[in-house]
Amino acid sequence: MEGRIGNELRREREARGIGLDEVEAATGVRARFLAAIEEEEWERLPGEFYARAFTRTYATYLGLDPAEFALGPRPDRVGEPAGPRVEPRLVPEEAAARPRPWLQAAAVVAGVALLAVIAIVAAALSGGGATRPASSGSAGEGHHRGGGAPNHAAEQPPPPPPGVSLRLTATAEVWVCLLDAAGKPLIDGQILAAGSEAGPFHSRRYSMSFGNGGVELKVDGSRATMPETGSPIGLAIAADGSVSEIPEGERPECA
Repeated sequence: MEGRIGNELRREREARGIGLDEVEAATGVRARFLAAIEEEEWERLPGEFYARAFTRTYATYLGLDPAEFALGPRPDRVGEPAGPRVEPRLVPEEAAARPRPWLQAAAVVAGVALLAVIAIVAAALSGGGATRPASSGSAGEGHHRGGGAPNHAAEQPPPPPPGVSLRLTATAEVWVCLLDAAGKPLIDGQILAAGSEAGPFHSRRYSMSFGNGGVELKVDGSRATMPETGSPIGLAIAADGSVSEIPEGERPECA
C-alpha cells in the first residue's frame, strides 16, 4: 500500500496533462496538499480527516474510484485530535464532484452540435411542410386525369413471355440436351444432378434428348407424362404444349 496511492494519482494526472494548479481550481484543495498526497507525506496535511477527504476528492476529480484510495488508520497519526490543526479550504461536496474540465468542454461541444441538428431538422420540416400540399395536389390532379387506370396498370405483374413454359427437375443424374424453336441450346449437353432444377424456359416449341428417363417436365405449370426408362430418350413439345417422343436418329445432339 505504501506509495501506491500517491503514485497512481500522479500517473493519472500526468497522463491527462493536468497541472496541480488546475486540480486546485477545480476541487478547492490547495496545490501543496495535493503534492503532499502524491508524495504520501501525510504529516503535511492538516489532520487525518482531511487527508482522507482530500484524497477521495482528488481521486474523484481524476475519474478514479475513490473507494480504491481510501486511507486506513495510520500509526503515525494515532493520538492526534479529530479536528483540524489549521483552517483548510475544504470545498463543498458538490464542488468535489465537479466534472473534469475535458468533460465540461465535451458537454459544451455536444450541446452546440445538438442545437445545430435541431435547427437543421426544424428548417427541413418547415420547408417540407410548404411543398407537401403542392406535391399532393399534383398527384391528385394526375389521378383525376387518368382516372386511376395508370396506377392499377403499374401494380399488375408483367405478362409472361410468349411461348410455352418449360421447367425440368432431375429425379436422378441425367444428361440433357435441350433446344428452343430456333435450334438454340438452352441446356447444352449438361449433366443435371438428382434434385436439381432448370428453367423455366419460354419458347414456341422444344426438342430435347435425355440420357435416361430420370427427369420430370412441367409444361405451362402442368406435369407432363414421361416414359419410365433407363435408356436414352428424345421428346418434342409443340406450340400447344403437347409432348411427343422423337425417334432415335432424329433426336437433337448437343456438342
